[in-house]
Order: sequence, then structure tokens, then C-alpha cells
Amino acid sequence: MREGLIRLAAALAVPGGASPAIAHDASTAVASPRTTWNLNPGWRMAVGEQAGAEQNDYDDRAWRAVTLPHAFNEKEAFARDIKKLSTGIIWYRKRIVLPARQESGRAFLEFEGVRQAAEIWVNGQWVALSENGVSAFGADISPALKPGANLIAVRVDNDWKYKERATGSGFQWNNDNFNVNYGGITRNVRLHLTGPVYQTLPLQPGLGTSGQYVWADGFDLARRAATIHAETEVRNAGAVPRRIGYRVEIRDRNARLVARLDGGEATLAPGETRTLAVADRVAGLHFWSWGYGYLYTVTTSLTENGRPIDSVDTRTGFRQTQFAEGMVTLNGRVIQMHGYAQRTSNEWPALGVSIPPWLSDFSNALMVESGGNLVRWMHIAPSKQDVESADRAGLIQAMPAGDAESDVTGRRWEQRKEAMQAAIVYNRNNPSILFYEGGNENISEAHMAELKAIRDRFDPHGGRAIGSREMLDSRQAEYGGEMLYINKSGTKPVWAMEYSRDEGARLYQDELTPPFHKDSPDYNRNQDSHAIEDVKRWWDYYRVRPGTGKRVSSGGVNIIFSDSNTHYRGDNNYRRSGEVDAMRLPKAGFFAHKVMWSDWVDSVTPATHIIGHWNYAPGARKDMTVVSNGESVELFVNGKSLGKGVRSSGFLFGWKQVAWAPGTLRAVATYADGRTSEHRLETVGPATALRLTPHVSPRGFVMDGADVALVDVEVVDAKGRRVPTAGDLVQFTLDGPAEWRGGIAQGDSSGRQRSDVAAGPAEPVKPAGADQTTYYAGTAREEDNYVLSRKLPVEAGVNRVLLRARTQDGRVRVTATAAGLKPALLTIPTIRVRPAAGGLSADFPEDHQPGLLTRGPTPSGPSFTPSRTTLMPASIAAGSNVNEAQRSADDNELSRWTSDGRPESAWIEYHFGTQATLSEIDLKLVGWRSRSYSLRITLDGRILWEGATERQLGYAHLAFAPATGRVLRITQMAPVEDRDAFGKVVELDTSRKAGDTGADAVPPGWRLGIVEADFHGPVAGR
Repeated sequence: MREGLIRLAAALAVPGGASPAIAHDASTAVASPRTTWNLNPGWRMAVGEQAGAEQNDYDDRAWRAVTLPHAFNEKEAFARDIKKLSTGIIWYRKRIVLPARQESGRAFLEFEGVRQAAEIWVNGQWVALSENGVSAFGADISPALKPGANLIAVRVDNDWKYKERATGSGFQWNNDNFNVNYGGITRNVRLHLTGPVYQTLPLQPGLGTSGQYVWADGFDLARRAATIHAETEVRNAGAVPRRIGYRVEIRDRNARLVARLDGGEATLAPGETRTLAVADRVAGLHFWSWGYGYLYTVTTSLTENGRPIDSVDTRTGFRQTQFAEGMVTLNGRVIQMHGYAQRTSNEWPALGVSIPPWLSDFSNALMVESGGNLVRWMHIAPSKQDVESADRAGLIQAMPAGDAESDVTGRRWEQRKEAMQAAIVYNRNNPSILFYEGGNENISEAHMAELKAIRDRFDPHGGRAIGSREMLDSRQAEYGGEMLYINKSGTKPVWAMEYSRDEGARLYQDELTPPFHKDSPDYNRNQDSHAIEDVKRWWDYYRVRPGTGKRVSSGGVNIIFSDSNTHYRGDNNYRRSGEVDAMRLPKAGFFAHKVMWSDWVDSVTPATHIIGHWNYAPGARKDMTVVSNGESVELFVNGKSLGKGVRSSGFLFGWKQVAWAPGTLRAVATYADGRTSEHRLETVGPATALRLTPHVSPRGFVMDGADVALVDVEVVDAKGRRVPTAGDLVQFTLDGPAEWRGGIAQGDSSGRQRSDVAAGPAEPVKPAGADQTTYYAGTAREEDNYVLSRKLPVEAGVNRVLLRARTQDGRVRVTATAAGLKPALLTIPTIRVRPAAGGLSADFPEDHQPGLLTRGPTPSGPSFTPSRTTLMPASIAAGSNVNEAQRSADDNELSRWTSDGRPESAWIEYHFGTQATLSEIDLKLVGWRSRSYSLRITLDGRILWEGATERQLGYAHLAFAPATGRVLRITQMAPVEDRDAFGKVVELDTSRKAGDTGADAVPPGWRLGIVEADFHGPVAGR
């Protein structure tokens, strides 16, 4: 680089002490000639083909001015069915000004993501093509740049049926069920300028380079020490050999230097690419953990004659992991996975996927607040912004790369491998990623081995497991788990990839609150019912958590966290399974999870929550439900006890037909050790006024053309309490340098009413197609959900709207009015950023997002208390098919034993080598969801248990008084019949998708079928 370019870099450099904008940007901790620029500001956009738009002399003055990231069809997010999102050709153009530069200097464009295919020109010269729509990619634009002004032009094609040019193949994940098609440059763009000797970028697509790799091993958790390794790929693009030194500096979150590592020197020949490495012991570390987003800045520097010539910051964290004995261990402590299967789009109404970093933090931190420790992004790799946001929030991630449903072959499988390689290299320094996901459905062992080889090549030391959905009997996968069912394992961890799939709009609170919504169809729930269902479904996993025996469940993720414009089955054109709505306003299930999920494994932090509200009409009677981790819960109305609730599903306590009376409803939970927790609801008064509350980034509402402010609108009573039954229509006005993006609500902004109400079972209107998805009827598919409307009803007394910053100075004023209520006025101050110079901005919003340390470091001590022991039989006998009897206790949920269909042979015996004390049995029975077995269980001839097993989603739990003996016999006492107890879970309509329950392969009748049998006894001394 010439001195002029270096002077420009110095003039625009971020002030010292700032955090790096992204993990591979030019260092802000160590000054060097290398610079990184934010290219998001100052683009022009046009929709439709524009002949000659790649040329410098093309006239784009009539094009729309936009700040990236920006989808051309963003306004359709949540306003349209995903299948009806606009597609087409979109052009973007931007001018940048650089001083003259040396021929040996290098310049790289980095695109974090474009949907779907992007073709890039610089000064009319073609420089790159990216087609897969999910991977970050780079372009070496050094030969195309010229002194002074330069033009970057990008042509984007977001056709649902886009075909790869070289092969004619489509992409499996370009799918109109799971991957919303917000078209254009939907993620950030950067420019990296280096000298002729430089550290490469972690961009396999376009550049084929690997960048930096930082990891830790040799952990001493007690002394907070570990060995830190730092590798970097280095290239000499110059014409002469260069003698280069390698130095690494590690700084904590307060920019304090904690370690310096000397990597020695090396001579790089012209054109040579080499990896430099160094490692050393570092003490006094803060280990990254759940809810503890402690990050370090690792600066890798190339030096020459003692001076840095190329310095790169990697923001990362250090943590120890283990995946064994059916459990996940983080920093020496077992953690049961509980969180959300979230669409990777993670989108917002009228914005889609293109949001500022603080909004990613806002959303991801809510997952942690609800007790979630894991987010499983679905189908495609998450944005770098969300990956780094999860780092800051302390939220564990499972990262896919690209797929839809099912395994594939040929070019489409090669595309999946390429996407996985790109995603691993790009994200391998992010501590929050603990799982690499190879597929949203099972893949072959050969394919799993290929993906595992990619992980082993590019991330052999990162402490991450690689697996896929299902894979229960895989020898290659390092974790697995089905979509809905309860799995257990004594070897690799298994956790449910998606469970509790029902939907419930935030508006529909219960049957007694307008609009008086009953569960109809059976998956279309109100908030009370949806929260209760969430608790019931989690209990199945919690009951077999670590500490409950040799084979355990490592948890599961609820689908989904926030309502999503993808793969719905309710009335609306978007999925409403979220625990928060599309604007991240909590639903009832959010608070239920917060009670159940407050801890690592055993639920021991006292927490109690009353589901619903306490504002009803005189004479109303309602079944009340409390979620609590207490031993018992007592309910009080205005101080009068209604007694203790009936406990079910571990965390639920219920009271039938409670008579409403104005005042206070209070639930008090009592624990075994005498502690208490409580929650109360008050009857609020009539609505009198509106209230507006802003949410902005840590530095305020920034006028950069991309920042967003949230504004909550509430209907309150005379005491300022939110009125939970209010549904008032609010009219908004906006003044100042902001753009109205609005919110979302049930209904249509035109005021038209729905023609009817959906009813009936959860039946698809047509069977699963080639993409293995189903389609459902709905009554509100054509509604716009008030997206972009200036009129918006509150739901349950509250709603939220979005404002997007423009680029002018001034205050932003929002006024809200509603009939009969006192209006509200909100003034939001605005913040100006340093303007871009020559189209190059040094302002990175990520710099202003602090790591969240809300939960503190990993606690010391065990995370669970063993509640039972597991006893293994020495041998197994059976009335028939005896050679297969061992399959009933082989820790493989895809194998089974079944009797031969004769009543006299429908039995199996488990022989223990010594006297065994038993008190519980877990049975996974063939057809567990649809079959109830009449069984008699004896120990040395004495009856321990007799009755009918419940239909369930995994393991029937049989408990009895402790008994001692050697031979346990399970005998079928009556024929079985099929009856689905779960309302036709239509997503699981084949044996394979159902995890092979066996119900379709093993006829009912006199056939005892056991997938797995676990035998348990009491813990000594308890």
C-alpha cells in the first residue's frame, strides 16, 4: 500500500480501546497498515434487470438510496405467505474513493450473505459469483481497483428455482417452506485492505482461504488456566521473499493485556501461503459459559523489523466441553439442553433478516432470560451477526450449513459439503457454537463420515460435536435426537431437535377473554393452553434428565422462539409457535419456561408463575394453573386460601373452576427445605391512557440509515398498570428523521373480517411433497397482519412498533392516540455517526455491543443429584424370538424385540446376576404413541406392577414399592390396538420420520414389543 492509503486509514481509524467489529477485521488493539471498512452506507438499489448497470458510466441517479443490509422485498415480511414473496433481479451500486495504491497491496470484499445468487463487478470488471445464498464469500478485487473513484456493482437473483450455472442443479435449501426469500444484499459488506504480506480471511467461497484459528486445551478449571493456541494463515503476494515475525496478544473484555505469545520468525517465498502457530499457558481466565458471554480479543500480528505490518483481531472465548455418557458437559459441569429450534431467518416484520446488531442481542438475550441455553438454528447457517450475538449473550448454538429435509445425492450433496466447510471455517472461533448439524433429517453413515472429516480438517480442536437429526444408531455422529420423541442414551448425547410444535397467537389468551379462543383445531391453541402444553412436553425430557440413570435424555429444543414467516399450519401466513411473538413480546410460555429452565439440570432455583391474568366478568369461573418447581403450591384469592393445587407433569399445579373476584390472586410455593416462592396477579382498573416506552441500542438511536428503535405501546389504568384485556386500536403519527416500519397483530389493516374460523383436526390439505413438508388450510392467509400500518391494535394490552433511522439530524417524535384514552407522546433523541469518507465508514455498530454476564461464571459443584440407580441384566430370556431379546436393552432406539403374536409367548424375562433392588422401570414400547399395553410385571414371581401403560412420546414410566429379587418378568395380559393419543402428529407420518416406533411394521394384537427397557433402583441413603 502507498503511504496515501495508509494515511487515509489512520484518519478514519476507530479510536483505541474499541472492540473489534468482527472476528477477522483489522486490529483496533494493535495499529498496522491493514484496515477494514464498513461498506454498508451509501448504496443505490433498483429492482428489475438494468442493462449496463455494471459499468461506471451508467446513470443510477434515479435509483433508490439504501443502507445495507437491505432486502428489496422487506416490506412483505409477515405481510405475505412465504410462497408469495416477490422475486426477481435486484441491482446495487456503490462508489468508493481510494488514494493511489501499490500494485502489491491487496483489497478484498467480504459479503456476509446475499440471497440468492450474487454477481459482482468492480469498475466494470467481473470479480465474483456466489450462488448458494447461505455462505459468506469473498472477492479479491485488487486487480480491478484504480486510483481515485471506484464503482462496485452487484446483481442479485433471488428466484426460488435458481439453478447453479455450471451444473444446472438447484440448491436443496432454496426452499419455500423453511428459508424465507428476502432478496438482495441482506447481510453486511466489508472492505479489507492489506499489504502484500497479509493474514488471509476465513472465506472459503471466493477466496479459498482459512484465516485465523484460536482454541484452548489443557484446562485447569480450578486455577482458571488453559493453554491457548493461535494459528493464522499467511500469504506473501509480493515479488520478493519476506522475513516475517509472528506475535499474539490476548486482551480481556476491558482491553487489558493478559498475555503475549512469541511465535518466532519465518521466511515467506513469493506466492507462498503458510500457517503460523504459537501456544502458551495462560492463567486467570474467565471461561465462556451459559449466560456469561465473556470474550477475549486475540490479536495476531505479522511483524517486520519489529514493527507490525498486518494485525488482525479475533474475538473469541475459551470453554471446555465433553460429549459422553449421554450428556453434555460445559466447563466441567453437566448441562441439560433446553432452548429453541429457531428459524435461521430470525426475522422481524417489515424488516426481514436485515437488522442492526443490537436487535440480534435483544432477541438472543431474551432466549437466555427465558432459561434457554441452546438455540438450534434450522436448515441454513446463521448470519455472522447472530453467531457473534450468541457469543455475547452466552447462548449455546447448534449450527447447520444448508439443507431442507432428507438426505440427498449427487451435486446437491456436494453443495451441502461445501456449505458446511464454508460455515465451519467462518465460525470456528465462536465459542457459543458447540454443535455442527449435518442435516435436518438423518443422513447416511457415509455422508456423516464425510462431514466429520471436514470438521476434523478445519476444526479439530474446537470442542464441538458433529451430528444430525435422528442418527440414533450412528457410529459416526457424535450427537443425535429425533424431532419430537424422547430419546435416551448412555453414550453420545441425544436431545430433541424440535418439540412442542403447537401454535398460539399472543392475542388469544383463554376462552373467557375476548376474542374467546378455544383450542380449534387441536394444534391452534390459546395462551393458557399453549403454556400448559409446553410444560407437559418438557416434563417428558426433564423426568429422564442426567442423574436419573445410566441412559438419559440430554434435553431438547422447543420449536420455535419467535413467530416466523415460515412453515406454518395455523390460520395465519406465519408460524405462531413462538414463546415470543414476531416483535419479541413474551407469550405465556416464555414465563413457564423461565420457571422450569432456570438451572443447569435439576430445577432448584425457586420460581413460580400463574398462567393468565385476573381481569374477568362478574360470575366468571376458570380453571387456574400455576407453573412452579416447588413441592406444593397454595392459591389465595384476596387472602383466602383455595387449598393446594393438584400436581401434574412435575411443574403444573391446578385448581378447578375458581370463582373470579376482583382483587389479588396469589400463588405460594413451598419447597422440601422450607423455602418459598410466590407470584401474584392483580385486577387492574378500567383503561384510561396510552403509554409509550422506547428500546434503543446501547449508544442510542443512531442516524446511520440502518439502526432501529422499538417503541412499546400499552393501554394502562389510572395507576399505570397494563390492562391485560385491552384490544384498543391505536393510531400513530411519526415526525423526524425516522421511517415507519410498524408492527404486527391479528387481522388486516383494511378492517375486513375473516370469513370463518378454522376447525377440525390437524389434517394436511395435501400429503407431503418431494420436500417432505405438509400444507394446511387456514382462514387468514390473505391478511396483511397490520404490517406497515399506522393503525395497530394492542393485544393483551400491549403491542410494539419499529422505527428505522434515516441519515439526517433531529429528534424523533411518536404520538399514539386511541378512542376514549389519554394520548401518549414520546420523543427519542438521535445520535449522529462520523460520516463515511469516500464511501468508507469506520463506524461498526457491533463495537458498541457489550458481552452480557447476566448469569455469572459456570457454578461450581454438580448440577444434579442422582435420583436413582440403573441395574443391568446379566441375561435375557423370552417366550419367542429369543435371539433378538438383547435388542430390548442394547442402548439403540432403532432396534427392538417383539414377540411372535401368540398370547402364550408374549413375555420377556430379565435375569440379574445378583439380588437387585428395583423401584422403577422405563419402557420404550413399540408404537409408544399409539399403543397402550396391558402388562403384568413380576420379580421372582411377585407382582410389582399391573395395569395399562400410558400412550406417550417415548418412555412409559412404571413406579412401584422397592423390591428385591433376581428375575424380572414382563408379560402382556391383553391384545393391543392402535389409537393416536396426540391428535395425528402429521409431520411424523412415516416410520422413518417417526423414529421407527415400529407401529407400522409390527401388527397390533398379542405382540409385546420393546425398544428399550431401563431398570432402576433407589439411591443408597436416600
